[in-house]
Parts: sequence; C-alpha cells; structure tokens
Amino acid sequence: MSGPLSGLLVADFSRILAGPYSTMLLADLGAEVVKVEGPGGDDTRTWQPPVREGISTYYLGANRNKRSVALDLKDPDDVALAHELARRADVLVENFKPGGLARFGLDYDTVAAENPRIVYASISGFGSGPGGAALPGYDLIVQAISGFMSLTGDPDGEPYRAGVALFDVMAGLHATIGILSALNHRHETGAGQHVEVNLLSSALSGLVNQTSAYVAGGVVPFRMGNSHPSLFPYEPLPCADGELIVTAGNDGQFRKLCQVLGVPELADDPRFGRNEDRTANRDELRPLLVERLRTRTKMEWFRDIIGAGVPCGPINTIDQGVAFAEEIGLDPVVTVGDGAAAVPSVRNPITFSTTAAAYRLPPPALDEHGAEIRQWLSTTEGSA
Repeated sequence: MSGPLSGLLVADFSRILAGPYSTMLLADLGAEVVKVEGPGGDDTRTWQPPVREGISTYYLGANRNKRSVALDLKDPDDVALAHELARRADVLVENFKPGGLARFGLDYDTVAAENPRIVYASISGFGSGPGGAALPGYDLIVQAISGFMSLTGDPDGEPYRAGVALFDVMAGLHATIGILSALNHRHETGAGQHVEVNLLSSALSGLVNQTSAYVAGGVVPFRMGNSHPSLFPYEPLPCADGELIVTAGNDGQFRKLCQVLGVPELADDPRFGRNEDRTANRDELRPLLVERLRTRTKMEWFRDIIGAGVPCGPINTIDQGVAFAEEIGLDPVVTVGDGAAAVPSVRNPITFSTTAAAYRLPPPALDEHGAEIRQWLSTTEGSA
C-alpha cells in the first residue's frame, strides 16, 4: 500500500453513494477498505442501465480500491466477524438508519467500548435526533426539503432536481473531512470519537450564498433559471451557433469583456460600470451583449474571451467535458485492474507532491474477498 492514509483500516458498512464515495476517497489515498455487504450486495449493484460487462456503472463509480465480504447480520457467526472487524478498524463508516446497527451491537457506544480509538462515522438523511432519525434519507428528498429545487429551473417553470445526487456526494465529502479531522485528534490524544453527518445539514451548508441570503439577510431566494442573483453577466448567452457561459466576476473583467466584444463604451456607461448596476440593469445590458455575441460562433468567442482573461466556457455534454479535461492535461480517466478485469474510472481529484493516490483494485464483485477476510478475522494477528 502507499498514500498518505497507508496503514489505516476502514470498515465500510455503508451502501449506495454518500458512504461508499467517502470510503473510496479514503481508499484512493492508501487506506485499506473492507466493504461489508449483506447477502444481496450493495443496492447500486442493481441500479442499471448503464452497465459495463453486465455490472452497474453506478456501483463502479464509487467502489474501487476496496475488498468485499458478504456478512449476514442475522447470522450470529457473521455478526461475530463484523464485531471483530470493528474491533480492529481505525475507522468505521455506516449509513444505516440512526440506531439501526444497535440491534447487532455495532452502534458507536458498543464498538467504542471495545475499541476506544475508533473513528466511527455515521451518515444519515436528517440526523439522529428525535425529529429526523425516522425520516428516510434519499438525496432527491433532501433536494426538495432543503429548498434547493426551489432555486433550480426556469423562473416560470417547475422546480428541478440536479442532474446528480448532489447532496449524497456533498455529505460524503463532509464525512471524509470529519473522519480526517477526528483521526488528527486521535493522533494528538489517542482517543477516537463519533462523527455524524446528515444530508440536510450538508445541503444547507452547501447552498452557501443562498441560505446566507435568508439567515443573514431575511431574503428568500427564488428560481432565476441560469441567472445569478448577485452577478451579471454570469449565465449562458447566445452566439451564432449556440450558447456560451460568460461570466464577469468583477468590474475589471467586465471591462475586458467589453473590449473583446468591440463595445468598450459599455464599461463606461453609468448603468453598467459597477457590478451592482449591471445586476440591477441586466435586462438592458443583456441584449447589447447578445447583439455582439450573435455575430460569431461560440468557440470563436470562447478563444478570444478566454484569451482576454475573462472566464467563459461552452456547455458540454459529459463526453465533451471528459475530452476537454484530457485536452488541458488533467488526465481524468484511470484504468483500475488488469486484463479483462480492468475498469476505466474517474481519477481522484486530489494531487499530492509526494504521496499520490493509487488505483490498486477494481470495484469488487460481491464477497470477492470473503474467504481471505474471514480467515484473517479468525486469526489473532495480521492485517487485511
């Protein structure tokens, strides 16, 4: 093993996305992750299409660098193995309903009594308090309840969800931050602790300026389509052959944009010189910008506007987005495994100057490593 987390053992009792995404990131960085699945496997194994060689690509996207063992927690012998794994682990990650593991003796208090150094991370939909513990935690429900969907879509249209399980991913990231913070605390004190993350809190935190508008300013944000409530231009604008995202995050960028478009006088117009004025007078400014942009293609404008130091970009499909990352040298795709078992995967987004992420194992088949893990847990010494 290699990586900044080399030597850590993670017992992964999570499934679907938030937990598996978190544990995959830990695994990429060198942690040894044992994925504990029920006899039927992670739910996402059946979430298809799309598939690769008959395997759900959803599952493949969040489970590389792990070993799988199938344990039936209704079986006393398997429960005993789960207890032993928790006793040996540095980190345990679970996303059962709050309190759901208590009936198996795998709740935090019971595990910590046997393993006081454990960093035990619980991910739920709405927290472990009496008001939220019983609520099912699906990303789409949180997108609705948090207010996110009220901000997404055309102003006169229906609320829309994001095109990805946004708050599952965000909660997975928050869980990872919490785990690493608790590990640092353990390094200083020798004591583990319970880390709790829930999707709703992650959503409200992740909505940043929109939730701040309400809690700090008393303003309830509303749907604006692709427009920004506090910046203009900061949205798609039509060119001769399609739309281009054009952003001017400050007055200097707007002045450069006007020069590239051949309308430098707009930057000196008192209606548009400052961001707050542009935002207030966007309905007057937009057609003036569009008039110029429609004279050329989006890629022609893209090259010139980017060249002037003003952020902009075409609206790509996923394949085009991956291709663009390749063009600029980000190497977004890695191959995990060898031969027929090799699986293309999206590179871990973190780079290190010394301890690089590693891609050791393709996403495991159900119970692929069950025999070796059971044998290991049955011994008194050793590592996975």
